[in-house]
Amino acid sequence: MEQKDELSFEDAMEALENIVKKLEEGDVPLEKAIAYYKEGMEMSKLCNDKLTNVQEQMTQIMKDQGKVESFNIQGEE
Repeated sequence: MEQKDELSFEDAMEALENIVKKLEEGDVPLEKAIAYYKEGMEMSKLCNDKLTNVQEQMTQIMKDQGKVESFNIQGEE
């Protein structure tokens, strides 16, 4: 498996979705559930960091193009 820092956003999201599926099944031993939860939180942080980075890049691109309006990534509801 790739280092966590080298995972793409899509790969991290897929890993997070797989972890959620495993936890939703409900037949995971407590120790394994805790390990999954910890890994899920790491994947969530990685995804958030990547989205924040993209948001900063888009804001800079817009400023470079002469547009000063803010650019925000909205989460799905």
